[in-house]
Amino acid sequence: MSEVEKYIKSIPDFPQPGIIFRDVTSVTEDPEGMKLAIDEMDKLLEGVDYDVIAGAESRGFIFGAPLAYKNGKGLVLVRKKGKLPRETVEMSYDLEYGQATIEIHKDSIKPGEKVVLVDDLIATGGTIEAAAKLIESLGGIVVKMVFLIELTDLKGRERLSKYDVASVVQFEGE
Repeated sequence: MSEVEKYIKSIPDFPQPGIIFRDVTSVTEDPEGMKLAIDEMDKLLEGVDYDVIAGAESRGFIFGAPLAYKNGKGLVLVRKKGKLPRETVEMSYDLEYGQATIEIHKDSIKPGEKVVLVDDLIATGGTIEAAAKLIESLGGIVVKMVFLIELTDLKGRERLSKYDVASVVQFEGE
């Protein structure tokens, strides 16, 4: 068990009965929890050759920014549609109830650039899969996907089987 796990609060019946919500804000609010989370995520990048980190909105920014800083890399923002000021490319994907669209700046990824995708949590993998497709559409190469938390029973890792996926803490069965 990772030391980070003790900082993750499990909230029963949120957002609805029968669901256990894994609260990442309990990690970010604690200085030691935040330091441990960044250090553990950084260990998952040891030996990985990459040029830039891409963080998925919004908690991917929280973890992606210190990782980019610590490793002397830039941070590309993967945002919800309509939030970026320059020319963008977008990708829509299915949610449990509806659809969502994310986008990145068209000039943020150069052809051949090696990219690490970062987010707080992997559940079904839909958001991060769409982010990877956006990066690939610009000629980028996704070399790793790093998450603080993985909900294993939702099988996001299986959906992303063509990628190198790593997580610090895994939960199953809820």
